[in-house]
Amino acid sequence: MAYGPPPSPGYGHQPLPPAAAPGHRGHPQGPSGHDDMTWALMAYVGQFVVSVIAPLVVYVGRGRSPFVRWHAAQGLNMGVAAVAVWVVGALLSLLVEVLIWVPLVFSLVTFVFLVYAARAANRGEFRRVPSIIAWPLFK
Repeated sequence: MAYGPPPSPGYGHQPLPPAAAPGHRGHPQGPSGHDDMTWALMAYVGQFVVSVIAPLVVYVGRGRSPFVRWHAAQGLNMGVAAVAVWVVGALLSLLVEVLIWVPLVFSLVTFVFLVYAARAANRGEFRRVPSIIAWPLFK
């Protein structure tokens, strides 16, 4: 026994957010589909498994889409910053042991911002991570 009209063909799927208007927050367009949002998400989530390699693969392999390229560049900037802080922090901690806390705290903060940026990418949004966490090296 069915009540009401049958569900529409897109029933259960949330529509993609509309593309940002040109000039909106400095970004020309949003994601063109779920594939773009998935690749942008992988630029962040992949760092938990393979560090800076994940956003580099996304940046080089899928960087044709402005949405994916922007998120991959931001993820790559975060990954490069984390590696640099760990290398310098490890070397400095050989001189002063208490400095080992610097890369540990930076990693914790980076973890929080990776989750923050990944959630935004998954929703089709542009969210900028502070420059102190994502050094603006790649665009």
